[in-house]
Amino acid sequence: MAKIAAEAKGKVGVAALVLETGEAALLNAEDRFPMQSVYKLPISMAVMDQVRREKLELDEKVGVTKEDMVRAGMRSPLRDENPNGGEFTIRELIRLSMVESDGTASDVLMRVAGGASEIQSYLTQIGIRGVRVANTEKEIGDNWQTQYENWATPVSSVQLLRWLQTTTVETGKLSDTGEDGEERMRTPNAYEMFVGFMRDSGPGANRLKGELPRGTYVAHKTGTSGTQSGFTAATNDVGIIRLPSGSHVAIAVFVSDSPADEKTREAVIAKIAKACWDRWGK
Repeated sequence: MAKIAAEAKGKVGVAALVLETGEAALLNAEDRFPMQSVYKLPISMAVMDQVRREKLELDEKVGVTKEDMVRAGMRSPLRDENPNGGEFTIRELIRLSMVESDGTASDVLMRVAGGASEIQSYLTQIGIRGVRVANTEKEIGDNWQTQYENWATPVSSVQLLRWLQTTTVETGKLSDTGEDGEERMRTPNAYEMFVGFMRDSGPGANRLKGELPRGTYVAHKTGTSGTQSGFTAATNDVGIIRLPSGSHVAIAVFVSDSPADEKTREAVIAKIAKACWDRWGK
């Protein structure tokens, strides 16, 4: 893995964990890396937790104004398609954030959740210590150094993914009995929907998925920075891969401060994911 990582000519961090067996592979796994849009995962998960606790509803509508929009040049289909703003359900904002990596949607979700401090409280509550969400997308986009204040360690990223996978499975077993005596599924639709958004994620086809067999189950979230003075601060992908055996690998790969081109940076992530597949997929 270290040999593959060297191709990026920057700093690479990896954590990969087979959730069912505990087998793991680590490289710089306790170091801090700028998340960029990977941070939309903990933000959206914090909102999902408030949905689970019935503080919010997925079909609840939220107003979005021009002032909420991230600047031109930052990714936001919401802004591009609705330049004057509008009302959007929390479900749609989560979809935009996770599938389209929409910066405006993510900032609105952070506001709905109660701000960065509430995101951190949620992470602490579920035992995640090595992920820091401190700023909005607008703030990150305004200052190059701010992205480094919003960081994660690979090992904590994998812990977050493990929590998501475990919660999705456990809530899938829950049912609720209605007034007519019929059992109905409660939370599972919400978490299965959320993981489904991760599977539908648009960016990153050449990262974790890049060298895996076509059709492999990959639920993931990417993160990408701009390039300054020839160095790209963040080329990331974190997600859950389902092996042929039915087991799951939670994996986080961060490539930071790399002078390599995008094709090379993405290939490093793809090769590391493929190495894990080859090691544990038989």
